[in-house]
Amino acid sequence: MEKKILIIDDETGFTDTIKMRLEARGYRVFAAPDGISGLEMAKKKNPDIILLDLVMAKMNGFLVLSELKKDPYTSAIPVIILTAKTELDYAFDADALGADSYLSKPVKIQELEDVLRKYI
Repeated sequence: MEKKILIIDDETGFTDTIKMRLEARGYRVFAAPDGISGLEMAKKKNPDIILLDLVMAKMNGFLVLSELKKDPYTSAIPVIILTAKTELDYAFDADALGADSYLSKPVKIQELEDVLRKYI
């Protein structure tokens, strides 16, 4: 069965590249350009895993993560933080909110796929 991945990130160039590479590896990938639409899509598409950026307009990734983990419908979906923020404080805060893993951009596709396999 095809595994579904939701990417919530406002950097469309990055999102398009990751989407294309993951689809080439057999994943079904959806993308949301901001946190608000990402939350809606998480409920609608019921992904197996979510890749989430932290720095976005409208609603940052910390708020998105908090909402995902509060909602009984989305709380069990693993969330991988995928961000350019490498400061330890960001990783600790994401972990405290329930993130399952934390990867820094730019990410190597093999490293991302290793983490994906761990959770789905």
